[in-house]
Amino acid sequence: MRTSHVVADVPPPRPDAPSGTGAHPAPATPGVRARSQHQRRRRIVQAAAALASRGGVEAMQMRTVAERAGVALGTLYRYFPSKMDLVVAVVGEEIDLLESSIERRPPTAAHPAGRAVDVLMRATRGLMREPELADALIRSLIIAEVEAPFGDRMASLVLRVAAGGRTADLPPDDQLALTASLVGVWVQELLEMLRGRRTYEQIQHRIELAAERLLAGF
Repeated sequence: MRTSHVVADVPPPRPDAPSGTGAHPAPATPGVRARSQHQRRRRIVQAAAALASRGGVEAMQMRTVAERAGVALGTLYRYFPSKMDLVVAVVGEEIDLLESSIERRPPTAAHPAGRAVDVLMRATRGLMREPELADALIRSLIIAEVEAPFGDRMASLVLRVAAGGRTADLPPDDQLALTASLVGVWVQELLEMLRGRRTYEQIQHRIELAAERLLAGF
């Protein structure tokens, strides 16, 4: 699981800052502030993911996340107004990791269906390395009361990889609808696997069948 360093929410003093009464440190530049905010947000998301991997979403108590990330509770709420916003952010990081993996090692299957299956099964392996986290994220997103771009991002990723830079014989909206349907099948199968009703091999077989049918027009 990804780890995060717990550090204070206040930046250390500048070594060249003047000392003594009345000394005022130079204000941070916009670029420095942006990097600091990005790093703080990343610490929060990593802390939430680490807690969820051990005890599910129930373990992602906002105060506990703040303490683990080394930020004030008010700071946490400025970044993530609710626990579900935090869950969605954790899912987003999982997709970021998947996209990085695909960029480093693109699928090599000759057909669109094969490339789509590669993406979805790679995502399955990544999620199942942390089954508690996977179960928490999938279940939470199903009942999410906030906008969760998980399905849309996965569908766009699968479409981009499946098409392989080629133009399909279908209108763009139809292509996206078909890949979104494939992702929907994958999510349902993943839930069945988390419940102990599917093996990895069974999921792969079902995803292969669905991909061959749904992406036949690509």
